[in-house]
Amino acid sequence: MKKVIEKSLQKSYTYQEYRNLVSNLLSENKSTGSAQSDALTNYSLLNDKRMKRLDKTIKISEETITEVSSIKEPQTWLIITESWCGDAAQNLPVINKIAETSSAIDLKMVIRDDNEELMDLFLTNGNKAIPKLIALDKDNNVINTWGPRPTTATQMVADYKAANGSVDAQFKQDLQVWYNKNKGENVQEDFIKLLKKPSIIEA
Repeated sequence: MKKVIEKSLQKSYTYQEYRNLVSNLLSENKSTGSAQSDALTNYSLLNDKRMKRLDKTIKISEETITEVSSIKEPQTWLIITESWCGDAAQNLPVINKIAETSSAIDLKMVIRDDNEELMDLFLTNGNKAIPKLIALDKDNNVINTWGPRPTTATQMVADYKAANGSVDAQFKQDLQVWYNKNKGENVQEDFIKLLKKPSIIEA
């Protein structure tokens, strides 16, 4: 596991580098990842606008800042993502703002399709769901993971699938409305709980 993680870290981007990558690809009418289509490019364009807005508006609570300040040893937060992913667009700006409150956290991004070995190690219910955050200690051991959605959104998806079999376009729209209203609060609540109860995952 550690070798795969370290291989991916060598191909990682800072948050700003990732944002620049997405912008540059969009200027060529492309998205991140190996698959390319007009639909994925359009999703990426929408998400880029969404992230620009969130980068400016997301507020981190004092409780979150206090909890993050308890991190004394260096950590790397490695996130598997793609530009076309709506959940990533809503959550990455929040996670970046959280990481910025601590000099101990080094936030890194990797593209899912370019890091298949890593993605296969961190599946969610057997699926390559993103964004997926992997928290690493200074020796690149896995401390904890998070994703692909905050807990309330995860429950919303589970409930909708239980009632309807699968998510549809209307639900995806409703989920984006929830994200907009929540303003990153549920993500912060999740991270406060994770930081209070860290668990080492054997590599």
